[in-house]
Amino acid sequence: MAKNNETEPVAINLISNGTEISGDVKSTGDIRIDGTLTGNLNTKGKVVIGPTGKVNGEVICKNSEVSGTIEGKIIVSQLLILKISSRINGDIETLKLSIEPGALFSGNCKMNGIDNNGGRTYGKESEKAGK
Repeated sequence: MAKNNETEPVAINLISNGTEISGDVKSTGDIRIDGTLTGNLNTKGKVVIGPTGKVNGEVICKNSEVSGTIEGKIIVSQLLILKISSRINGDIETLKLSIEPGALFSGNCKMNGIDNNGGRTYGKESEKAGK
């Protein structure tokens, strides 16, 4: 008999090296990409893009660690880590960002958070400084 406070294990999805997927992917679990995804990726979990991984499309997730390539926008609600071998050609939107020396990024970056009223805080600090 299961206890009420036990949680189900989070599903981990793998797109392995040599695998190519065309189309949008939506998941509630974590995803690791070592192959190629041409399409948008939306998950409530963590996205890991390995050194051989490539995404051509928009990525939306909770946390992400990128060692491969993204051609498109990435939106991370918490922490985005760009490893030394990562290549991002597109915009970044995240709460926290870690970039290792050697990572390449071409695009715009928005660092955002949630204010006390549940709204986004885009640029509010810079607006206050300018007044």
